[in-house]
Amino acid sequence: MPTRETIFEYQIVGNFGRVNAIDVATGIEVSVSVPAGCAKVYREQLALRRLDRELASNSHIKK
Repeated sequence: MPTRETIFEYQIVGNFGRVNAIDVATGIEVSVSVPAGCAKVYREQLALRRLDRELASNSHIKK
């Protein structure tokens, strides 16, 4: 997939965290739960893969 602008938001509560990834062009947002201690690069990769799947599954929707 071509490079696109993505916004990441992080929330850590206790032993777990949540990462939101938002595609700027479409406004599609996904969330993933991760252990609080995992590396930032891993959190972003996981959220980006989920966003890729979501964008691919919504490619048939006409706006």
